[in-house]
Amino acid sequence: MSYNIVPTTPAGERVIVAASGLIEPFRARADAADRANKICAENYTDMQRSGVAAAFVPEELGGFGLRSMHDWILTIATLAKGDGSAAIAISMHLSATRGLAALFRNSEPGSPPYLRAQSILEAVAKGEALICSTTTERGTDNLHPLSEAVWSEAGWVLNGAKHFVTMSPLATHVATNVRMRNADGDYIANVLLPMSTEGVQPQGDWDALGMRASGSQSVTFENCLVPHDALRAIGPWGQWSTPVLVARTLANVPLVGAFLGIAEAAFQYALDAQKVDKNAVSRPGVHNALAEMEISLATAQCILARIGTRLDDFMTETDGGAIAAYEQSHELMKDYQSAKWVVNRHAIDIVGQAMDLSGGGGFMARNPLSRLYRDVRAGPFMQPYSPIDARGYMGKVLLGAYPDA
Repeated sequence: MSYNIVPTTPAGERVIVAASGLIEPFRARADAADRANKICAENYTDMQRSGVAAAFVPEELGGFGLRSMHDWILTIATLAKGDGSAAIAISMHLSATRGLAALFRNSEPGSPPYLRAQSILEAVAKGEALICSTTTERGTDNLHPLSEAVWSEAGWVLNGAKHFVTMSPLATHVATNVRMRNADGDYIANVLLPMSTEGVQPQGDWDALGMRASGSQSVTFENCLVPHDALRAIGPWGQWSTPVLVARTLANVPLVGAFLGIAEAAFQYALDAQKVDKNAVSRPGVHNALAEMEISLATAQCILARIGTRLDDFMTETDGGAIAAYEQSHELMKDYQSAKWVVNRHAIDIVGQAMDLSGGGGFMARNPLSRLYRDVRAGPFMQPYSPIDARGYMGKVLLGAYPDA
């Protein structure tokens, strides 16, 4: 079918085999979870049992040892063929574990960061830990988090509220970005804390058009005490910086893979239905619609494979982003925005055309296409950037006017 993306690394091959085995179980549970507006715990048990949840955990700690961004994107696209909600949720967990794996590899053995990362990664490999992550807050953007950690003798005290905290009903830990001010400056910082921390309060308010089984409720933090070494400053508050640009790009590109997977599933539903319809072969309109879907799908697959390869090359050339230049990081974000735009637009069109081909049947709630039609609409609004702002950002970068915020 179209231009099939294939894994580029041995670890990626193993992860994709595991993910492919979950498509049908996910698909069988998706309708019930969507109707109940409830996260499906069995999907995450399956991802832990199969090793998908430990994809980025180093092999010596019990995981697959994945490092390729290209293959991470493909993993999420594969899972989304079964259930987009589970795919976006585990991608956020994988983002956190990829960061922990990098910290583990780059830290002095036996040091506090090394031991902290090792402990969590080993728990992930044993199926004892799932990490939800979020940057979203109402009324602001990724560069201006309003949730703030304030220093005290006992540790940092965190207060604030986060939205779209995907997978949080099942998570053991939450990773998020906060504002952190000290004598040296005003920073965006990352923090990882157990969901059991006193003051972490899930709101149970998730009720959305699509991705209803993602468990993307809001979570508030009220005087949550976290250790001094649990926070890591990554860049100035309110400004783009190389670490923030790299972090946001790496974390968000794989989410786009979920919408490709949804489009692939919709295309296959439509194609299979037309193959059993004896009248389809004599209807030019059907031929044209299928051809347009094929072209759109191939376009989306190609650009997503391209950004995956681009990210892997970037990580190799810049020592995992450590020696990347500011301008280079904006160019990377610009390429991500291009891929996001293309995939989201084509994915929405593909699912829409699949609905057209299905006739009234696709409009029925019991038809999987009705869920895919709602789920695929989640792609454009994911930050950064919305479709309203993406082209303005890309145009500035293309002209060499790299924005500070």
